Amino acid sequence: MTEISNWVETWRELGVGDSPELRRLYGEVLGRYSEPHRHYHTYQHLAECFEKVQDIISLVVQPAEVNVGLWFHDVIYDTQRHDNEERSADWARSAAREFGASADSAQRIYELIMFTRHAAEPVGIDAQVLVDADLSILGAQPARFQEYEAQVRREYGWVPDAMFQSTRAKILKEFLGRPHLYCTAHFRERYEAQARRNLQHSLRYLEAHGAAGA
Repeated sequence: MTEISNWVETWRELGVGDSPELRRLYGEVLGRYSEPHRHYHTYQHLAECFEKVQDIISLVVQPAEVNVGLWFHDVIYDTQRHDNEERSADWARSAAREFGASADSAQRIYELIMFTRHAAEPVGIDAQVLVDADLSILGAQPARFQEYEAQVRREYGWVPDAMFQSTRAKILKEFLGRPHLYCTAHFRERYEAQARRNLQHSLRYLEAHGAAGA
């Protein structure tokens, strides 16, 4: 789903015709996921999200909007800033309007991406599917989850160990404190139990290595 043919088809469903400019945007977006400071938020993450969404695409109301939301949800990523989702959402909305998508579609895409801050309960099935896909890594098999944890640590390589461990432990505890990690029954059935095992394992590791007071 990450090939240029899928990109062009997605935009066509939003009323946007193929053009050299649209294809240049594809290259620019893809290039962002290859930036050298990224280790988890890369093309690998993007492809994994698309794979998970395709498993449940029949439930989505506006598939093209969800696909554009996926493409752009981490297009801007800087671990030393706290507005990555907002900047990514702004870019997606601006691009959608520039290429001729409706204002309503552009705004919905913006809102989809903003839900990936994971600060509020996603509203609507499209947002729920996108957010669940974004968090599906939590329910990955242990080897992939451990790879993910190592990738995240490399992205925050500038953060001292003690600070990283404490902050990461707080994040994991917050996730574990939720009644459900996933919004949809589809993701809960497939990933919830494994996700909780993964998070508990990582939290125990962090607490054993200096985050006990977190």
